[in-house]
Amino acid sequence: MTYCLAIRLDEGLVFMSDTRTNAGIDNISTYRKLHVLQPTPDRVFVLQSAGSLATTQEVLDRIQHDLDAPGEQESLATVTKMYEAALYIGRLGYEVSQRHQQALSAVGADGTATFILGGQIAGSPADLLLVYPEGNYIRASDDRPFLQIGELKYGKFMLEIAVEADAGLVAATKFALGSMMSTAHANLSVGPPYDLGIYRNNSLQVDEFRITEDSILLARLKGMWQRHVRAAVGELPSVADFEELAARPPID
Repeated sequence: MTYCLAIRLDEGLVFMSDTRTNAGIDNISTYRKLHVLQPTPDRVFVLQSAGSLATTQEVLDRIQHDLDAPGEQESLATVTKMYEAALYIGRLGYEVSQRHQQALSAVGADGTATFILGGQIAGSPADLLLVYPEGNYIRASDDRPFLQIGELKYGKFMLEIAVEADAGLVAATKFALGSMMSTAHANLSVGPPYDLGIYRNNSLQVDEFRITEDSILLARLKGMWQRHVRAAVGELPSVADFEELAARPPID
């Protein structure tokens, strides 16, 4: 299992991915799931992945192959819009999973992968899209400016109540860390190191950070979250308060 999230903001984009993969509790490994690609100076892409690691790696290899062998074939260097890049990634993912489907089905395995694609092509606004295994996509919106793949339920609550499109990059990064920490705390199949990417609109450059398990920042954040959550719970009404309210006669 994995957890990746991305947020689209007025200032730019924020990406965060864990690195844990497992094929059972005794077979846990670490692989990068956030990939920054800049095939030409006028564009930059961030690709996050969840699902089959083998499919993801073959898709990345095919992306690089198309870039290394320029010609008439489509590539991330030839697309002119972000949605074209999403369709290109979707086509590669579908072709790879279909090629191995019969063999994987025979052993009860699923070879599909889901991707979050973000970035910008000069002359167009930055965008954020979720690419499904079937090859189609949806994009983030002002009403729902974030996307998630993998183990999304534990960290969704924080994003839904706290993230708006006009939030700043610094605040959004804190929300992303909180969402990731909540997910890792609830599900052991998600864990550090965490990869963070921050993109400022029109910069065509992604700032990358890795937050390791022994990071002083991570330990400090965990402690602060625990203290603030306890303080918030302490301010909630008690059961006695609810009983008192329920016992009051209705107001005419």
